[in-house]
Formats: sequence, C-alpha cells, structure tokens
Amino acid sequence: MDLKVPIVISDELTDEVITSTALLNLASGEITRIEYQDYDADARGLPPHSDDYEFTSGTLSNDGKDVEFGVVVNRTTGQYSVSASELLEIKVRAAALFAGVSGKALLEKAESQQAAAPSGGRRKLH
Repeated sequence: MDLKVPIVISDELTDEVITSTALLNLASGEITRIEYQDYDADARGLPPHSDDYEFTSGTLSNDGKDVEFGVVVNRTTGQYSVSASELLEIKVRAAALFAGVSGKALLEKAESQQAAAPSGGRRKLH
C-alpha cells in the first residue's frame, strides 16, 4: 500500500526557519515532493547543507489538529525521511488525535481490557 499524506516541514537554522510542504509515505517513512516556501534552494542550497543547520521537524495536520514529529535528514544526499519508530508513533498519535480519542482514554481502555482478560494474563486481539 502506498499511502502518502501532505505534511509541513520546518528546517531550523540558527536564525531562520525554512518552511516547506511535502508528502510523507506512511508505509515507508520516505518524504518526497518537497516544495520550499519563500526559499530559493537553487540559489542558496538545501537547508541541511547550510553551516547553521540545526534540525528538521514535521507536522501532519487534519481538521485543525496537528501531530508534530522529528524528521531525519541525510545531510550528504539531502533526503528527508522518518525513522521506523517515529513513523509508528506518528500513526498512533494521528489515529488518536484525528479520531478524537485522548491518550488517557486509550490507556484506560487498554488497562480495562487487560483487567478483563482471563487469568492466563494475555488476551488475543482481533
């Protein structure tokens, strides 16, 4: 499955934040189709190649709600991606946030299911 969602990327430099839009592949974590806003990458080079580059973050938005996450940048190639563990976290947080379920409610539901499990301690999930 090739599910790509629109995201906003923020490249943090010492005195500047460079914003761009892109697509995040929720299956692989690859970020493609990066389009910088008010930044000329041809003239200035890619933000991660700048001497004062600090880090990159991303935001996935839906219906006025945001999920922020870390972005891995290969400074040699300029390729943006999300690590496997971060990608899993994005999926969990986005599902909870966009479905209107709080983290506390998810935890309480998991604890109540565990308490209701047979004495074997484990419950088969469907």
